[in-house]
Amino acid sequence: MQIFKKTTNIDFLKFKWLALGLTIAIILAGVLNIIWGHGLKLGVDFGEGTLIRVMFKEPVSISSIRQLLDDVGLGNSVIQEAGRSGREFQIRTVETRTTGQPTEEIENHQVLANKVITSLQSTKDKQQASQGLIDLNNIDNRSLTALLTEISPEQGEQLAGRMMKYRNEQGIIVDWSELQKEPISLPEEVLGKLQTKAFLGQMTVLSKETVGPQAGKELRKKATQAVTWAIIAMLVYIAFRFKGVEYGASAIFTLAQDVLICLSIYTFTNREINLPIIAAFLTIVGYSINDTIVIFDRIRELKKTRRKEPLQNIMNLSLNINLTRTIITSGAVFIAVLALFLFGGKVINDFAFIMLVGIIEGVYSTVFMSCPVVLFWTQLFKTQKKR
Repeated sequence: MQIFKKTTNIDFLKFKWLALGLTIAIILAGVLNIIWGHGLKLGVDFGEGTLIRVMFKEPVSISSIRQLLDDVGLGNSVIQEAGRSGREFQIRTVETRTTGQPTEEIENHQVLANKVITSLQSTKDKQQASQGLIDLNNIDNRSLTALLTEISPEQGEQLAGRMMKYRNEQGIIVDWSELQKEPISLPEEVLGKLQTKAFLGQMTVLSKETVGPQAGKELRKKATQAVTWAIIAMLVYIAFRFKGVEYGASAIFTLAQDVLICLSIYTFTNREINLPIIAAFLTIVGYSINDTIVIFDRIRELKKTRRKEPLQNIMNLSLNINLTRTIITSGAVFIAVLALFLFGGKVINDFAFIMLVGIIEGVYSTVFMSCPVVLFWTQLFKTQKKR
């Protein structure tokens, strides 16, 4: 499949200095933003603290949630709405007091998480809980099974399984009538007895993650090592594959540039750095090098048939020959990732965003930066050999 009727004749290397200046400008802007601007917004994976996802029966405003947290001294918590219903929220809060002992600090975070949950519970729910009633919107599977088995020994375990599955799918049980409908189909006599022992809370905890400072530090270290070793492995492979250190040097330069530019752009979006984002960086590294290897392979082939041709002309020809392939492959991946970004939901949105940036940046680095680095390297050491 060809986009162009004949091979293009674009002098890509003519823009090498402009591309280098643009790369330095973007990376420098990112560094300045990290040091003196917003900085890197570390997620709970790499920072420390507690990340809680909650859902309410009725829509609630962020300001009212912040007021409830402020009443217990947690008004500085980060609150984000998840979805568009106004019922689901993510709350991240950090305990400023440290003890120096990892075990004690993790326990402090767990206490902090319980403090957040308690502050969000309604007065009515607290009163019912104080009377010994059980909150069906926050009960665990084992306790629910025990409760329903006590009411209905024959069907208790089966009913508990259906109820937990329904609650996990819906997030929260809003009304008692939901329990009598499919797929739960709770018998009326069981429902009557259950209502005397339990209640449906106004809020449910969807997930709770707690990370201590030592664990966050260790994850940051491993994430940095993963990206670094991936880039070094690419350097070794390409240097061996093309029998030239200049190709490996170009690869490690462009891959480092890919990561740094994507990270720089990401710092201006106020999004969190978490484990899925590190996975996206590693994916970008693997994806970007693929097109670069194809270009290098074409250069190696043309150097055999065009021995008298200047290296810069061979590089331009290689880039033009593979231009259609680059556009088609990158365009197809871009459309797929764009669909994830638009329709994949909030959980995968950050990952899809950094992948979109990485695809565009990967094409830019392959076309405008990979060959110039090889050219600079060759000219530098050729001059040194002459000397």
